[in-house]
Amino acid sequence: MNQACCNVPPAVSKGYSPKGKYIDLNTTGPSHATSAIFIIYDIFGFSDQAIQGADILAHADAKSGHEYQVFMPDFFLGKPLSHSDYPPDTEEKQKTVGAFFGGPAAPPKNAGKVPGLVKEIEKQCSGIQKWGSLGMCWGGKIVSLTAQPGTNFSAAAEVHPAMVDPKDAKDIKIPVCMLASGDEDADAVKKFGEALSVPNHIETFSDQVHGWMAARADLENEKVKKEYERGYQVLLDFYHKHL
Repeated sequence: MNQACCNVPPAVSKGYSPKGKYIDLNTTGPSHATSAIFIIYDIFGFSDQAIQGADILAHADAKSGHEYQVFMPDFFLGKPLSHSDYPPDTEEKQKTVGAFFGGPAAPPKNAGKVPGLVKEIEKQCSGIQKWGSLGMCWGGKIVSLTAQPGTNFSAAAEVHPAMVDPKDAKDIKIPVCMLASGDEDADAVKKFGEALSVPNHIETFSDQVHGWMAARADLENEKVKKEYERGYQVLLDFYHKHL
């Protein structure tokens, strides 16, 4: 049994108390760790499930010698998409979601922010030597765009990614992990994996919904909770290998 399986704590269904702290950049994990993970949350921002996932990555495997500082910047400046607007099953919701993706969540604009954010973090945390990235939903697209030539990162991961485009995969220059749900376009995920020329782990959790590792995770459902935990175990194994 691998170390991640031994050490990942069970997810908390209700009343989760974060281990991290909010500073100018939101962070969790031991300050002496020389590897870091940069999380790009999903369209719902700082959900309890995403924060708990960050803590799992930061604190699960300290005894094994793998430790990470984990940072989750607030790309939406306190104004994420409301849960009430998703799924976009009415014309009004479709307009709201479309405007959000074309405005605050526009991928190219946000991808352009990432190098500056990494540099700002390094000013405050000078001991970081290697970076991994993790994108959730919308954040998965940002990860694809920032894993290309000139990247700040040594490894990249995407969970239930939105806007999966095999064309992005051709230019990815670092190891990549993609954990898709049953709601993603299976053909796009398959072609994305086929287009990669770097070490990769592509896996589909076919019985899980889009968002099961972040804001849409129903951790009161034992099956979802188990797959949520397993997903983070897969991520830990991936980062242990490549960071």
